[in-house]
Amino acid sequence: MAHFTVIGLGRFGIAASLELIHLGHTVTGVDSNPKIAEKYVEHLSETVVCDSTDEAALKELDLANSEAVLVAIGEDMQSSILCTLALKNLAVPQIWVKAGTKAHHTIISKLGVSRIIHPEEEMGVRVAQALNYPMVNDYISLGNGLYVVEIHIKAHLQGMSLGQLLTDIKGAIDPLLVKRGKHTFVKLDHDFILHEHDALLLAGNRVELKYIAPRLQ
Repeated sequence: MAHFTVIGLGRFGIAASLELIHLGHTVTGVDSNPKIAEKYVEHLSETVVCDSTDEAALKELDLANSEAVLVAIGEDMQSSILCTLALKNLAVPQIWVKAGTKAHHTIISKLGVSRIIHPEEEMGVRVAQALNYPMVNDYISLGNGLYVVEIHIKAHLQGMSLGQLLTDIKGAIDPLLVKRGKHTFVKLDHDFILHEHDALLLAGNRVELKYIAPRLQ
C-alpha cells in the first residue's frame, strides 16, 4: 500500500483518486475549492483545501510521504504550470501532470516531470484499438512494439488448442495465462484447450499480434 497526493479534484482527478483507493492505497485529495474538497471528504483518505500555486502552502502538505503527486488541474494551464514548478522547487521526486494542450505539454516537459498524461488522447487511442480489434478486452503497451493483450475467446474458438491458435506465427507470441470463471491457469502448453468466454493473455510484438487478429474475430 502506498500513499498518493492528487491535486485537482475534477472528473479526471477524482476518478484517479477513487481508483487508487479501490486498489488499496491511501490518497490525499487537494483542491482550491472548499465545496469540492468537502464533497469528497468521506471518499478519500484525506481532503485538503489549498492554493496549489502557492509553494509555501504546498510545503505544509508533507508531500515527501507520497509515492507520487498527480497534478490533475483541468483547463487552467497557468495554475497547472505554477503548481508543477512549486513541486519541483520542493524536490518532489515523482510528479505526474495532466496536460490539456500541446503548448501545455511543451512547457511542462521543460520542467522535467516524471510523466505527462493526455487523458482524452490516450482514451481516444484505446477506443480506436477496441473498435479495430473488438476481441481485445484490454491491452498494455510495454514499449518497443511489445504488448500484453487480453483476448475474449468466442464460440468459434471453443475446443481449439493454443497450439492451433498460434500456428504459423513467425515471431514469438507467449500465452501468459487463461482466466476461466473463478479459475486461473498459468501453466499453459500447446495442448491447452480453450473454452468459450475464456480470457486469454498473450504477450508479443504488434506485428505478430496483428497477424493472428483475424482468426480471433
